[in-house]
Amino acid sequence: MTDTVGSDPAGEVLSVPERLVVSPAIGAFRPDPAASTGRVVDAGQPVGTVETARAPVAVRSPFTGPIMGLLAVDGERVRPGQPVAWLRTL
Repeated sequence: MTDTVGSDPAGEVLSVPERLVVSPAIGAFRPDPAASTGRVVDAGQPVGTVETARAPVAVRSPFTGPIMGLLAVDGERVRPGQPVAWLRTL
């Protein structure tokens, strides 16, 4: 059988340009006012904050690319590792 997705004989090659930004903490998600669909963010740039019982924690994108959409709404309770934003990497 011929693999049309990838041609690496050592295994499958999968190039996925979509990435998820996840919450670093438990609490209420607050999107950054500038985090709108289509806006390009750089790696390390915040897309929002999580309001915890102790202090707000920044949600920073580990990737560079345009925001395709926010997956959590303002005030939504999130847990660590929960996706809050969707990016397409450049």
